[in-house]
Amino acid sequence: MKRNNIKTPAALILALLLAFSLTACTVTEAADFQDGNAVSGGRTDNAAAAPGGAIDASELFSERDLAQSTDLTEAVACAVSDGKDISITAEGVYVLSGSAKNATVVVDAGDEDKVQLVLDGLNVANDSVPVIYVKNADKVFVTTAEGSENSLSVTGTFTADGSTNTDAVIFSRDDLVLNGLGTLQISSTDNGISCKDDLKITGGALNVSAVDHGVEANDSIAVTGGALTVTSSQKDGLHAENEDDDKEGWIYICGGSLNVNAADDGIHGVSIVQIDGGAVNVTAAEGIEGTWVQINDGEITIRAGDDGINAGRKSKSYTVCIEINGGSLDITMGQGDTDGIDSNGNLIITGGTISVNAQSPFDYDGTLTHTGGTITVNGVETTQITNQFGGMGGGPGGMGGQGGFGEGRRP
Repeated sequence: MKRNNIKTPAALILALLLAFSLTACTVTEAADFQDGNAVSGGRTDNAAAAPGGAIDASELFSERDLAQSTDLTEAVACAVSDGKDISITAEGVYVLSGSAKNATVVVDAGDEDKVQLVLDGLNVANDSVPVIYVKNADKVFVTTAEGSENSLSVTGTFTADGSTNTDAVIFSRDDLVLNGLGTLQISSTDNGISCKDDLKITGGALNVSAVDHGVEANDSIAVTGGALTVTSSQKDGLHAENEDDDKEGWIYICGGSLNVNAADDGIHGVSIVQIDGGAVNVTAAEGIEGTWVQINDGEITIRAGDDGINAGRKSKSYTVCIEINGGSLDITMGQGDTDGIDSNGNLIITGGTISVNAQSPFDYDGTLTHTGGTITVNGVETTQITNQFGGMGGGPGGMGGQGGFGEGRRP
């Protein structure tokens, strides 16, 4: 697979590409989608517990996931136009450009096909259907071309594709990767980006404004790069949940910058939320929520009106726990019955720099394990972790209190 090393000016590239036949990039009259059936693409289960981390990220990102540009030598140019859909049915690289209303790029390729959509000045506003709709593929890459500015929006009420509720500006049934060297603005009356499999964000400048979830996925959301700004006026910024398998629905962050402003949860992973790096800035009712929340590194700032970090029984596959092993964590809570760090199970702190400004800085119902880290509560450094409601194990105290975790799982 050819990768990167693209230095030819975009205008010249597109001019050359227009000479190619568009046999795999068919433009049709826009119409309501019919009879869509989900087809599972290939995926790797990275959600199993692993030594040193809730999520084993060692093989999470492929070289192509991380490549921020691609070889356009054999790419196909596709220009959008009003009321016309673009149908992509084969593996390949497709350069999308132009401005249009009510136009959808539909990817309906083979189960093993990898499709790369390069957005190079693409501006589409639809009334009721996704701008990019992945019906079937192994994996689809949405890559912003270097220096390009792209805008995708849906302004009305979404209509379903048969039994499939296509409720996002970018809607994918299979694995989806967002990357690139340009910018992408997404505006939605429902969800911004929805992936029914695994979603990865590795680069580009992405700004998502949505009424419901800004970015959602069934199996996982993994962020390793780029500048991501997400606003949700009614729900969560990032949301991962699989109703059929509660081992899935996890969120992993290890790089890039993430700014979230959400009416409900900033970051919500039903099973696991793990942060290994990056700059994370959250303003929300609850900052971070999951069954097992693990923070190993990163610069994390949370402004919340309910709980800063909350671990609750969202998944039966993992022990409820908040675990902080490293990184810098700054939590500021609103007034009233609010908790900075609230675990409905165990609380583990082995390292990191933690600053909590709250009426109730810590609340845990299980066992406390505190063996390290620098903790500041309301401006005063302390070695004590006081429990707001006096949990079942450990009680108020500093170093000590070893937890039992059950089911042979960590934590």
